[in-house]
Amino acid sequence: MTKAPVTIVEVGLRDGLQILDRVVPTADKLRWLEAEHRAGVRRFEAVSFVPPKLLPQMADAAEVVAGARALPDVIVHTLAPNLKGATAALAAGSDVIVLPLSASEAHSRANIRKTRAESVEELARVCRARDEGGYKTRIDAGISTAFGCTIQGEVPEDEVVRLCESCLEAGADRVALADTVGYADPVQVRRLYKRVKDIAGDRLQSAHFHDTRGLGLANCLAVLDIGIREFDASLGGLGGCPHAPGASGNVATEDLAFMLEAMGFDTGIDLDALIEAQRLLATLLPGQTLHGKIATAGLPKHFHRSPVHA
Repeated sequence: MTKAPVTIVEVGLRDGLQILDRVVPTADKLRWLEAEHRAGVRRFEAVSFVPPKLLPQMADAAEVVAGARALPDVIVHTLAPNLKGATAALAAGSDVIVLPLSASEAHSRANIRKTRAESVEELARVCRARDEGGYKTRIDAGISTAFGCTIQGEVPEDEVVRLCESCLEAGADRVALADTVGYADPVQVRRLYKRVKDIAGDRLQSAHFHDTRGLGLANCLAVLDIGIREFDASLGGLGGCPHAPGASGNVATEDLAFMLEAMGFDTGIDLDALIEAQRLLATLLPGQTLHGKIATAGLPKHFHRSPVHA
């Protein structure tokens, strides 16, 4: 019986590293990326295209993208908050550009200094630039704080749905919902995903959950049950949010891959090799807390280890 495929997008190189107080050398970023590639990971949200003076960690964005593209079969996702960043991301060869838009008006102003309406207008400009330049790059609208906000508190679901509609009308190829601050629970997640899927159809395919309150994997399972088959994750659970004090990163890549493989899904990932990649990351970031469980506990003795896909 053929296993159903599920895609994991490694976002630690962007979402994880951007929160650190140390600048990681480009060579170390590429060692991390290559280690996960050996384990079978093929999609990486590798960088943000933002001004280096604001985020020195991403000053080598074009170099990291080039290094990722040099590996066989890698699909490079990048984040760009505006047209200037998206233009650089297009020129660097991004396969997917994620434009972040916040469902919370307060978070939108604090995080990218734009209202939600202004963010949608910027998205439309990015889509036009992509089309006019003849690029085949996919443009995703990443809807952050879709399940709640540390600044605003509750984010009404109706506003999330309307924002998704506006993004699709502006030209986004896909929308994705993000629990940026780790507020979501499985019932809320399933309910909101169903509402957005009613208007987006197959243009809603992915999910981005943080594990701040320990519900990241449960939330992944909640949308897995309704057909979502692409998940962002961060090796070692690395990451956080500057507007969410105490927040940890995304669900740990290794824990998510283990859960999916144990349930009978096909991630294309060799878990032994992925655990080795997590151990490499620990040496590249000495003293940094990593949150994944499976790398510490080990795989169960009866677990079937699948070979890496070609």
